[in-house]
Amino acid sequence: MALENLLLDAMHRLDDKHLLGADGSVSVRLPGTHDLLIGTLGAEPVRVPLSAKPKSESAQQHIAVYAARPDVGAIALGGGAFGRMLGSFGGHLPQLFDEQARHLGATAAPMLRHADDLQADARQCLATGGNVWASEHGVLVFGSTVHRLVLNAELLEKCAKAYVLALATGGRLYTLPWWVCRIANGRLKKDQKRAAQCFAQGQLPEEVRGY
Repeated sequence: MALENLLLDAMHRLDDKHLLGADGSVSVRLPGTHDLLIGTLGAEPVRVPLSAKPKSESAQQHIAVYAARPDVGAIALGGGAFGRMLGSFGGHLPQLFDEQARHLGATAAPMLRHADDLQADARQCLATGGNVWASEHGVLVFGSTVHRLVLNAELLEKCAKAYVLALATGGRLYTLPWWVCRIANGRLKKDQKRAAQCFAQGQLPEEVRGY
């Protein structure tokens, strides 16, 4: 399936599950180029160079992530009801579940509201290697492929729901042992290294299967 069709399919899947929002957007990296394809609901996808300086703040955020993370192949900006609340709870999502640690990793540092240079902000915040970056009113989730992006968006919402409800009700949180996080995050980093190599060679990375 062509990348444009994969992008449209991902948007509809995320929208059907209320994981995007009316102001949300989805993009994919175009292998072998320095461009991305970005789409919003109700509009045709637009090809944008990574060197562009678009007026749209959402497009700027997509570009900043791709520039900072050569392993990222697809991005969704928006989030579900609980994912969007992360910014109100400090923008940090502790590693609570095995699958979360394996595919989402350590949450990126919260987006700096006062930052003048979004790309510099992205390089600093995304140094954790995690696939979630919370802002004040939404959240960005990444994946090496479009399919992985959709799965990560679904996983994020489940984890964010457990986290937000626990905080709101005063429930106790139990994070994963450090060694579990180290093993799971290490596997994620290996996947990311392979994905970055594929994109550098103008190829799409393989889908990650299993744990």
